[in-house]
Amino acid sequence: MRRVFDSQLIGPFAAMLIVALIVALTTDRFLNPGNLSNLSLQVSIVALIAIGSSIVIFAAGIDLSAGSMVALLTMIFAQMLKFAGIPIFVALPAILLVGALLGFGLGIITAYGRIPSFITTLAALIAFRGLALTFNNGSPIFSLDPALETVFYGRLFGLPLPFFYLVFFYAMAAIVMNFSKLGREIYAVGGNPAAAVLTGINVKKVQAITFAIAGFMTAVGAILMSARLNSGSPNYGQTLELQAIAAAVVGGASLAGGRGNVLATLMGAMTIVIVQNGLNLNAAPSSVQNVVLGLIILLAVGIDMWRAEISRFLSRLRGGATKSAR
Repeated sequence: MRRVFDSQLIGPFAAMLIVALIVALTTDRFLNPGNLSNLSLQVSIVALIAIGSSIVIFAAGIDLSAGSMVALLTMIFAQMLKFAGIPIFVALPAILLVGALLGFGLGIITAYGRIPSFITTLAALIAFRGLALTFNNGSPIFSLDPALETVFYGRLFGLPLPFFYLVFFYAMAAIVMNFSKLGREIYAVGGNPAAAVLTGINVKKVQAITFAIAGFMTAVGAILMSARLNSGSPNYGQTLELQAIAAAVVGGASLAGGRGNVLATLMGAMTIVIVQNGLNLNAAPSSVQNVVLGLIILLAVGIDMWRAEISRFLSRLRGGATKSAR
């Protein structure tokens, strides 16, 4: 446990603090209580979806469908509440089940159909957005249910409810990944699938489960998106999949699989959202924000690819410093 915290959380935490400091120095509005409260709400959707994206990456997969799935799920959810008259306490678990099934379907196609997850989820990205447009003639559905807004804007003990969602789901994810058989199997599959097969792990089953988890967490994000705006729209969720993947990679997850910490993903998500918030406060256009997000992803992946070289370079520096001290 000590090794996990030392090696996998310190770096992302330091990066988050440095980014926050830079943003705070560029605008005095960043530390405004109202902005910090808004920041905590903004990060919740990205961070929750990033849990599923991270788990897929740990198993050496990739999920590009999250943003489009959010659009589709918000439209299905809106149809349930607005036109089908389904009570909210029934619609909520129903949409979670739909999300898990959609993710599981992608996992089945990837694992048992032997189609690379990049291709499977890229196709789903296009298909889910198209399916979302088939509802309500492609128009958003507004004013779903007054009680729905409480899901996002409600407070408990003076704290916003999304804070408790983050604590609950990240605690569950950390427990599963660090202390359960499934978590060990996911890391094993991502680290070396051939060796995992030899140890008796059903690799295809594990891969399918990771996508089911990702679909479930995407459904959680879709519910919060609908609750935030009290609506459903086929335009929701654009670039969310990239933000979720960036959060995982900035948090230290390896795109090659087998390495990462889900708690570090939370710090990666906070880093991404802080950067976007800083750009918004400095009135940067959306085009600039997209460029910056792309550069962050490129830098994070580059660091992952050059991890061995960076480690050797730092070791040489430490060695040189030790000799100089002597």
